[in-house]
Amino acid sequence: MARKIKIKPRHNQPGLFDLTNDLFADTDSARLEREVGDEIVADFVVNIDPKRSEPRPEHRADEDMTVPDDAITVPDTLLFISFGSGSSGNCSYVGTRDEGVLIDAGIDPEKIRETLNANGISLSAIKGVCLTHDHSDHVRFAYNFVRKHPDTGIYCTPKTLSGMLRRHSISRRIKDYHRPIFKEFPFNVAGLELTAFEVSHDGSDNSGYFITRSGVSMAIATDLGSITPRVDYYMRQARHIMIEANYDAKMLREGPYSMYLKARIAAPNGHLDNAETGRFLAEIFSPKLRNVFLCHLSQDNNTPDTAVATVSQALRDAGCSDIGDGSGTIEMRSRRIQLVALPRFDASAMFVLRAD
Repeated sequence: MARKIKIKPRHNQPGLFDLTNDLFADTDSARLEREVGDEIVADFVVNIDPKRSEPRPEHRADEDMTVPDDAITVPDTLLFISFGSGSSGNCSYVGTRDEGVLIDAGIDPEKIRETLNANGISLSAIKGVCLTHDHSDHVRFAYNFVRKHPDTGIYCTPKTLSGMLRRHSISRRIKDYHRPIFKEFPFNVAGLELTAFEVSHDGSDNSGYFITRSGVSMAIATDLGSITPRVDYYMRQARHIMIEANYDAKMLREGPYSMYLKARIAAPNGHLDNAETGRFLAEIFSPKLRNVFLCHLSQDNNTPDTAVATVSQALRDAGCSDIGDGSGTIEMRSRRIQLVALPRFDASAMFVLRAD
């Protein structure tokens, strides 16, 4: 039976609404909110109906979008969007509506622009590109992006930059945009404090990132073959986690890959399988952990359902059965933890990450 609803326009943006208590909206983008004491706070923004055919407003690549004053994110939140996650390309946005950074640059900048604009964020909000390592699926569009946006720096370790120049046909002029960073030394970009930390992978130099702003904390490790002490250290501090769940061990073992490639993927400096990711998350789970984003899923050796099922079971075995799917429905958004497999080729919804 249909329920009466109240939908109030918010942010003066098409398709964005406040949804309270009973909700349903015929829109493909909605801000989901809940009451905490006397306040209404947003948990995240999701796509309610991804099949909706009505086009979003278009903006030219050189157009500076004007974001209404009341659309600015409150200080105790961060926005997170993945533009694609997998060996075909990796890139995500972490920041506010005013400013933020890209983590990696393996996705075409035009797709980034379109996705940000669809979520009410201007491309000019990007103040830095933070690279995790020098593999092509993470750096392919780095120079292309900063060449067109020269005020945006590339943040990575000197070894990562050297690896990019050695491995790929990238203009040496990329050095003009390089802002050297060093692991375990915090740096500040776009109102964020970021700390690069060591991860185990087979790039020239490999970093995860621990990101904080006004009490919001997020740890990101996109490619890693094992859980090292530094990964453990930063993941335990984070309220929001983006971590690899690359393959299902049985699918990899029985799949078509060569023995060499199978061994490389399963090596301690290769990629994480679903079971190991699940065991680790179960070990570090605490009431403060709010969102887990599974990233870099293999197209041939994994599926989103397999990854989520494996990790969910590990969490349930550890005593956490109150798991949501990140869809933002009334039922799901009240769950203790949200578990989401990020799309391989498509952009995700925009998630609002809170401090408490």
